[in-house]
Amino acid sequence: MTATTHAPATASAPPRDHDASGRGAQRTAGRRRGGAAGVLMAPFFVLLVLVFLIPVGTAVWLSFFSDDQPGLGFGPERTVFVGLRSYAAVLTDPSFLSGLGTVGLYCLIYIPLMVIGSLALALLLDSGVVRLRSWAQLGLFLPHAVPGIIAALIWLYLYTPGISPIIEAFAKGDITIDFLGLHTTLPSIVNIALWSNLGYNMVVFYAALQAVPREVLEASVVDGAGPVRTALQVKAPLVRSSIVMVAMFTLIWALQLFTEPALLHQSSAMVGARFSPSMYIYDAAFSRNNYSLAAAASVILLIITIAVSYGVTRWTNRVEAAEENAR
Repeated sequence: MTATTHAPATASAPPRDHDASGRGAQRTAGRRRGGAAGVLMAPFFVLLVLVFLIPVGTAVWLSFFSDDQPGLGFGPERTVFVGLRSYAAVLTDPSFLSGLGTVGLYCLIYIPLMVIGSLALALLLDSGVVRLRSWAQLGLFLPHAVPGIIAALIWLYLYTPGISPIIEAFAKGDITIDFLGLHTTLPSIVNIALWSNLGYNMVVFYAALQAVPREVLEASVVDGAGPVRTALQVKAPLVRSSIVMVAMFTLIWALQLFTEPALLHQSSAMVGARFSPSMYIYDAAFSRNNYSLAAAASVILLIITIAVSYGVTRWTNRVEAAEENAR
């Protein structure tokens, strides 16, 4: 008897035209997705170019040129290339360096008060202790709806002796206070900024707290954690990303301090025309008509803001990575 063997059946390869059509469909789908992404991202890039890149490029260009009058000032004015001369002038100007120091001190006072204060209010509202929660949120948020100039004018009225009901009330108790004195001007400016922005950041934190899983909070209560411990050791770590975001945006805003001291400058000798870097830029451009100097100062302020923001971001990422590794 003879045995016959059969070769194992092998799956037939798909036709080449089928592979080509499949790859073509994938390319078409990829192009469609890329086109859709380009259309959705186009408004962002347009705004980025118009609002950021073009102004920054213009400032950089202006910083390298200056108007000069040859012939002992009797010749026609012409624009000449000055290189880094404007940057050197800004970095060696005591008033600009003093403004940087003032803004640095302002940040050290303002940012911790803003972040801790707004987070504490959000935790208080989230705990349910405060009644009429919606009305409390509205009352805390309303100052942010007031324009910055109007808010500064309101507080300028409250800071001015002779017309301020606050100073008059202190005077009746034999308490003399000068809100625009040598050592109180900066805290007074911090107070205006806190009054204007505390409610907004509180809403940001409150929204983040609403996303915290209720199961985690219930588990902490079962473990015996009280309200304070739950807020500090459970809720606050879970909204760390929001804390970093608020601190970052508050830092960027604080480095551009302008509105409050610019208005207080009219009523206090302690607030000079170059109190902050932004006021220095304004004074150089519109009081001294030195656009090259103003452009150089604005570029330096931009570089400082980017560098500080990058440093804070890297530091927070390293802290989070270290904590993850510790776990």
